[in-house]
Amino acid sequence: MNLSVIIPVYNEVESLPLLHKAIHQALDPLPIQWEAVLVDDGSTDGSQKILEELANADPERMTAVLLRRNFGQTAAIAAGIDHSSGEVVVLSDADLQNDPADIPMMLEKINEGYDVVSGWRVNRQDTFLTRTLPSRLANGLISWVTGVHLHDYGCTLKAYRREVLTGFRLYGEMHRFIPVYARMVGARMVEVRVHHHARRFGKAKYGLGRTVKVVLDLFTVKFLLSYAAKPIYLFGGAGIFLMGVSALTLLYAIVDRLFVTGLHLNRNPLLTLSVMLFSLGFQSILMGLIAEQLARTYHESQDKPTYTVRRVIRRDSGSESG
Repeated sequence: MNLSVIIPVYNEVESLPLLHKAIHQALDPLPIQWEAVLVDDGSTDGSQKILEELANADPERMTAVLLRRNFGQTAAIAAGIDHSSGEVVVLSDADLQNDPADIPMMLEKINEGYDVVSGWRVNRQDTFLTRTLPSRLANGLISWVTGVHLHDYGCTLKAYRREVLTGFRLYGEMHRFIPVYARMVGARMVEVRVHHHARRFGKAKYGLGRTVKVVLDLFTVKFLLSYAAKPIYLFGGAGIFLMGVSALTLLYAIVDRLFVTGLHLNRNPLLTLSVMLFSLGFQSILMGLIAEQLARTYHESQDKPTYTVRRVIRRDSGSESG
């Protein structure tokens, strides 16, 4: 097994030497080849200098990727994945709250046949009201919307087979939704309990504002999960619903004209509402047809199949691939 540990870094100058030591203590005893790719996300506290020193002193194990400015955690993780080569990719934080000592246990799960091993911080050492409670609410919402049930989407410590990370790009706060993308391609997933430590240096980089971004990104994830291949199901369904409501509204206005108040249709605001709803429904169906064309262009122009293959077994040659 070749392992790449991806760690985004932002203003963690005091944690980095201890993190370097902890990674070596956790991974050196393992009979594997491994590398640690630390991505500096525009730090302003001297973290870049420490990363350069670590990479120069430990070139066989440590790689430093220095971004030009602060792009955000998701972009830093994407940069780390792009600059790594391991068959298995482990994501972790640089603040020492995640414990590198949990990585061997997660690799054992990968060896058992799982494609994704997700960490679950059972005894989370964070402020309850501003971090733990919003995180629990977000975890419940994400699990309900996506159908991929995890206790702790916010835990960065996760292990992936590289093949389940290919085929999509990360934007916004999308890194926490990687398990959802992996499930889209049929990944086998398991959740394991991991240690979580109180922050030793500095302060947390994220607050309640991040929860809002996560909820907004959830709309995108739900669309990609359920309707990316057939967007007409979403837009067309909404259009048919609006046109149905339009027909019922018009019918009610006619009944009101003939049997109730006798109000002429041209004076009844329900007629205007019916026309508006019909127009919106028709436009929604047209948007769905346009989205269908875009979806086909996306898949066909890049020769992307609409399926994923785990493996192929050929009886004639006895070979196996996938």
